[in-house]
Amino acid sequence: MKMWTVAIALLFASTHGVAQTAQTAPAARKSCEDLKAEITKKLEAKNVTSYSLDIIDKGKEGDGKVVGNCDGGTKSLVYSRTASSHSESSDAKKPQ
Repeated sequence: MKMWTVAIALLFASTHGVAQTAQTAPAARKSCEDLKAEITKKLEAKNVTSYSLDIIDKGKEGDGKVVGNCDGGTKSLVYSRTASSHSESSDAKKPQ
């Protein structure tokens, strides 16, 4: 009985470790340009306008929202909203 319990425990541990490796490895190897194109496509599908996606060194992200990591985790893709031309024109019409 102990032999079966040990065998099942080892089998479970080894498959769990392989599953984690398979999930994290492809994301770590994605190029920044590929990731940026993928996220841009998703944003355009949702009709998002007036934004910027910038590739920044890891740890220097600033005020934007980090939406992905690329180049083996050495860089971050940062999303920032930008002022749209519509809101700028409406701001210009406001009395001071």
